[in-house]
Amino acid sequence: MTITGVDSRYLEAISGAGPGTGRLRLLHGGTGSPVVLLHTVRTQAEHFQGLIPMLLADHSVFALDLPGMGHSDIEPGASYEEPAMRSAVIRLIEQLDLQNVTLIGESMGAVLALTAAVSVPDRVRRVIAVNAYDYAGGIARSSALARVIVSGIIAPGVGPAIARVEPRPILRTILRGGLVDKSCLTDEYLDELLEVGRRPGYPVVARAVYANLPSLIAARRLYTQLTVPVHLVYGEDDWSRMSDRENNKRLLPDATFMQVPGAGHFLTLEKPEVVAALVR
Repeated sequence: MTITGVDSRYLEAISGAGPGTGRLRLLHGGTGSPVVLLHTVRTQAEHFQGLIPMLLADHSVFALDLPGMGHSDIEPGASYEEPAMRSAVIRLIEQLDLQNVTLIGESMGAVLALTAAVSVPDRVRRVIAVNAYDYAGGIARSSALARVIVSGIIAPGVGPAIARVEPRPILRTILRGGLVDKSCLTDEYLDELLEVGRRPGYPVVARAVYANLPSLIAARRLYTQLTVPVHLVYGEDDWSRMSDRENNKRLLPDATFMQVPGAGHFLTLEKPEVVAALVR
């Protein structure tokens, strides 16, 4: 799929630096102060298809495919724990020498936006963390089907076989579990995700990402070290419970906090205008 106003490019691999430093693919377009967009599990840069056009007039937008996901390189032996994925975000910012960055992440991407801002606060202007995925349960709260599939993918023995089989109706059902308005998951975007899922080695990545989700919970310990402004944004129907949201409010007492009616976990698909307004 294509998004008007952006092109697809790559950050080249870092020679000799080990697993996890292969090429990173990103979408880039626009001019002005930089905005970096970070997606979540089983999605990619095109997840921000509605938000990107709203930002291009005033911002230089960089939507990253996280390591092994989307069209970024899949490397044997790479880690998909939070510190490794955070390193990829920092690599993007430093390799392109971005300054005064607005970091926007959704779900897993929200956690990475927060932790990356801890690591390079001199380069980050602020963080917009949408439906931060930093609590136990996560996607398993989406539906009974999601619980069964995700549990099967990370299970020893049968996990690899389950990860290799991804029927269109099942992926559609799981992703729609994160939406109030189910029509926001378009056939075009679903086709893109299914095509990426057929890349050689992608099932290994999917298994590793799901299995390493506890590292996102562990990363919450870094939140108290944040020194940049933070916006915590939640869809009212997000998978997180009110107790999860309150826990983050306690860790980030200076952050602004908002809940968006009529939105679920994939808020930037349903309500991109809300995030765009925060950026402006």
